[in-house]
Amino acid sequence: MSKVLLINGSPHDNGCIATALAEMKKIFDTEKVDVEIIHIGNKPVRGCVACNFCKQSGHCVFTDDLVNEVATKFEAADGIVVASPVYFASPNGTLISFLDRLFYSTSFSKHMKVGAAVVSCRRGGNSASFDVLNKYFTISNMPIASSSYWNQIHGFTADDAKKDLEGLQTMRNLAKNMSFMIKAIADAKAKSGYPEIESGAFTSFPDGK
Repeated sequence: MSKVLLINGSPHDNGCIATALAEMKKIFDTEKVDVEIIHIGNKPVRGCVACNFCKQSGHCVFTDDLVNEVATKFEAADGIVVASPVYFASPNGTLISFLDRLFYSTSFSKHMKVGAAVVSCRRGGNSASFDVLNKYFTISNMPIASSSYWNQIHGFTADDAKKDLEGLQTMRNLAKNMSFMIKAIADAKAKSGYPEIESGAFTSFPDGK
């Protein structure tokens, strides 16, 4: 069975982000996609310190939070949804610290794992936050799942979010598209394998020219 991780970056257990992810889970359950929701927004997650310990060990040097635990689950998953409330037109700092370390410290291939970002705010800042989160996927050879609108839901509380009928519809369509992509990629892999990815070129302009 296919599996998707849903990462809740909100500090609130039952807020707008939880409402959006719950709507997605309904579709994943119908599509027979296994779901695990991981709530990290209320955890003390520190940022990356660029020590490069992970390049020798294969895991992050810090073991006091969820990063290494989630890394194992991420490797086994077919897709990941990262979801954040919007603070000052940017994702939650806890989630950013978590994702910086998760993506940098994991050496396994993320090629063709399907990624999706979900954001929530009362009014503005969603599209800017959405763009920040998508960058983790686009640098990792991960196809991005889209929906019938940008993957966002509006509200100040969970009750507000439940009134955003278009936002809830967007979440359902996102889960449907993501489920389809995961299954289609699995079928294509079985028939012809993944596309070959080149490596080796690294533009750094060390001569300053």
